[in-house]
Amino acid sequence: MEPLIILAGPTAVGKTKLSIALAKAIRGGIISADSMQIYRYMDIGTAKIRPEEMEGIPHYLIDELNPDEDFHVAAFQKRAKDAIHEIEANERIPIVAGGTGFYIQALVRDIDFTEAETDGDYRRSLLRLADEKGAGFLHQMLEQLDPESARAIHPNNRKKVIRALEFYRQTGVPISRHNREQAQKKSPYRFCYFVVNESRETLYRRIDSRVDQMIRDGLVEEVSKLKKMGYNKTMVSMQGLGYKEILDYLDGTVSLPEAVAAIKQNTRHFAKRQITWFKREPDAIWLNREDYAGEQDMLAAMLAVLREKEIWKGKGNDV
Repeated sequence: MEPLIILAGPTAVGKTKLSIALAKAIRGGIISADSMQIYRYMDIGTAKIRPEEMEGIPHYLIDELNPDEDFHVAAFQKRAKDAIHEIEANERIPIVAGGTGFYIQALVRDIDFTEAETDGDYRRSLLRLADEKGAGFLHQMLEQLDPESARAIHPNNRKKVIRALEFYRQTGVPISRHNREQAQKKSPYRFCYFVVNESRETLYRRIDSRVDQMIRDGLVEEVSKLKKMGYNKTMVSMQGLGYKEILDYLDGTVSLPEAVAAIKQNTRHFAKRQITWFKREPDAIWLNREDYAGEQDMLAAMLAVLREKEIWKGKGNDV
């Protein structure tokens, strides 16, 4: 079976820096498991790694689509598989790094999405409904069709609500049942699933600090430029954290301090949901930052696990 390393965790926990250190140590290539970093022009709000920060490590699924193009779990799965093959052909070890747990699960468990291709017209109609009647209206629709998914998905998480509605429309099967069945599949990979975490108080401080830095780095200008390019709230990409709130500010419905406060609050809620998701992963190896003296100590622990699982034989260190 092919080797695969997962480096997951909540937003702002420090996955990017650690993934670079890991890739340098084992001669790896990094696949982004982030639903937003795939989009061009969306750099600041997605905390996208800059080219100079990559340190020569090949990165995949970053800056590959325009913001008006559809990107969903099935598209991620296909692109990630292609990236794995390319990384292995270059005699590197694939590292999937990011915080979108469902995307990671779909890849690791090889979930079958062949019957659930995205219907762009239906998705756009749902987005219009959400704009006109509110996110709660879509969530009520989902509650009628798939109560289990409705319980698991927050009403404000329009992206996941829409995906669940799309799936039901296309297959007649609740996505909750499909996911439960598919999650039982045996993985085609010899994988190691790391989850980096931090105490909630420290993580929330990191989130607040990151949002403040995004504003200083020009998030408002980035969103304004995207708006001038014709990208708007009807697009799933523009519903991403940081973008929808700044669009509200640019539309004059909230003040900038209110928008910034909303980004912080929504990001904290998002991080909490990410942690809840990863806690359901039976194969996850948790790396709590407070248990390690620093980054190098955590990296050494990861390398020891990779040797033990025979995913990495202790050779490399070159890029």
